[in-house]
Amino acid sequence: MPEAIGIAIVGAESTGKTTLAQTLATRLAAGTGQRVAWVPEVLREWCEHAGRTPQVQEQAAILRAQHERISAAGAEHDIVVCDTTALMTAVYSQLLFADRTLHERAAQLHRRSVSATLLTAIDLPWVSDGLQRDGPQVREPVDAALRELMQGQGIAYAVVGGQGEARVLQALAAVAPLLRNTGPDGPQQTAGSQKNAGRAQGLFTGLESDTANRRASAWACECCLPDQERALRRSRSQ
Repeated sequence: MPEAIGIAIVGAESTGKTTLAQTLATRLAAGTGQRVAWVPEVLREWCEHAGRTPQVQEQAAILRAQHERISAAGAEHDIVVCDTTALMTAVYSQLLFADRTLHERAAQLHRRSVSATLLTAIDLPWVSDGLQRDGPQVREPVDAALRELMQGQGIAYAVVGGQGEARVLQALAAVAPLLRNTGPDGPQQTAGSQKNAGRAQGLFTGLESDTANRRASAWACECCLPDQERALRRSRSQ
């Protein structure tokens, strides 16, 4: 039985990861006719159940639980859309506890489960959401640490930005090359417009190789960055 195609959505808090994951899963199911699963974020459930955020010694268990769910979904579905992966646990451990020991394991689990990684841009208004969110001031550090981790571990990613439907269309365009042969119409029709097909050409074709090749040729697609994202990148380079 072939392995499921894993699509991961990662990014700083309040950048629309959950909404995008749910919408993307729905669109892909409708557009490809394949069995599509959406795997929610384990950390959110953990915090709601415990009534607090995890301590440093609890991070590894959350990391494992996230990927156990992804693996279980992949055993029964053709496409799995992941609302975060172990990468986010590793980044939080780094920023909250100065602990980088989870980096390598997180990258291994991510590569094992994921074929395409979408990084949500920090171009949406920050919205409070209980225990999980600290404030808009943490989004840039999380974004920077996440990019550093992915680039250091050879994990390719595409930045997804824009408001509402535009954000969804960018995500669909980014994953289109992986999914062209999964349904009668393909994901370009899922995006609702043939004009988006051209933008999708080649965005993730390099990710169809094996893990070793991905690490050797990792890249980041940032051709569709929103203005706020470009400004942030410029400020970091100065």
